[in-house]
Amino acid sequence: MARDNYTFLTTAPERKVILALAGPAIVSMLATSLHNMVSTFYVGRISTQATAAVGVSFALMSVIQAIGFLFGQGSGNFISRALGARKKEQAERMAATGFIWSAGSGLLLAALGLIFMEPLCVLLGSTPTILPETKRYLLWVLLGMPVMTGTMTLNNQLRFQGSARFAMYGVLAGTAVNVALSPVFIFALRLGVTGAGMGVFCGQAVSLAVMLWGTSRAGNIRIRPRLFSTDGFYLREMMAGGTPSLTRQGLASVSVALLNVAAGAYGDAAIAGMSIVGRITFVIMSAVIGLGHGYQPLCGFSYGAGLYGRVKRGYWFVVRVGMIFLAVCSVLGIAFAEPLIRLFRNDPAVVEAGSVALIWQMYTLPLGAFIMYTNMMMQTTRKPVEANILAAARNGIFFIPLILLLPRRFGLLGVQMCQTWADVLSFILAVAIAIRGFRGLSEKE
Repeated sequence: MARDNYTFLTTAPERKVILALAGPAIVSMLATSLHNMVSTFYVGRISTQATAAVGVSFALMSVIQAIGFLFGQGSGNFISRALGARKKEQAERMAATGFIWSAGSGLLLAALGLIFMEPLCVLLGSTPTILPETKRYLLWVLLGMPVMTGTMTLNNQLRFQGSARFAMYGVLAGTAVNVALSPVFIFALRLGVTGAGMGVFCGQAVSLAVMLWGTSRAGNIRIRPRLFSTDGFYLREMMAGGTPSLTRQGLASVSVALLNVAAGAYGDAAIAGMSIVGRITFVIMSAVIGLGHGYQPLCGFSYGAGLYGRVKRGYWFVVRVGMIFLAVCSVLGIAFAEPLIRLFRNDPAVVEAGSVALIWQMYTLPLGAFIMYTNMMMQTTRKPVEANILAAARNGIFFIPLILLLPRRFGLLGVQMCQTWADVLSFILAVAIAIRGFRGLSEKE
């Protein structure tokens, strides 16, 4: 199987490879979106305050994703290049090292979060009216933090080996458990927002168990704790390949928190509306992210094997497909903005705030594909400076100044259109970085 994966990833037509690997990855991303949206949907039946509390907690979920992707993408990028260069022993050692670092970091941060629960909730953007609900939901998110970080790391490691289907099995199993148990906890047992948090925890635990099983199947690299290495080489490689993900996800957490604070000035309905828009956008982007996840193993294996023209051809394929798909979604999102928001919370104030924000977001949604795939190519081909700069652009370099300035000038409208302008500026930066990256690949050729 390892030999078949190498041959397939380095010799089969780029389109065939990407679509074959993207299928399970897209299913996994959509399932992850469903996993996240289940809480929003069910909690929306409780109260506006509960919906806003889950939205505030989404900022912490971004932190958890940042840690999981730091070690998952960092180790996974290295694993794909090592397997492409036929260095399996290094790949096995990196797999164990990345997983243990990830779960250990999640455990440490979970302990800190439990100790400083209330200040953390306020920092994430919780208002006094939603603080009690936020604390109830966040408790279970923190308890599950090491499980979530470990799961995300395994997910990435499996994908980068060309075994996305085993990652998909884990995600689907966890989603099924969450979807089944959340309404039981929330409504049948009358646990409210606490039940939503318990559903997320149970789903993630099942995902981790299934993915650990997947690492022992079909020639995949099994996690062997005895192979954990303290050699600085592996940590440096993880940081080079993973810090763009940490930057991207970490700043996503900061941007969500700042967005909640800015929207909170206009009431809980504004926070709830912006939260729903974030979930809808994430669902749409899941398919595009999944397509990129199909490209990354091809990119890593091909780069490791010195097939630089293959890296470029794969990149342009995903850019074309991704931008066309998002353009179609943008038209539909603008046409059905209000019904989409109302699906999650039929509150006139929430619908009004959310629908305007959704329309603004749809205007520049197609640009996200180019930004994302350029970032993925830089990250997988070990260009940490370019990858980190671009990863920081959308939710940091451009978003943070805009979210601090635009609401002062335009009020709530400034909050609603902030991400749109950040996308435009990030796209311009991505074009410059892509040109530089292709020059480097051409020189290697």
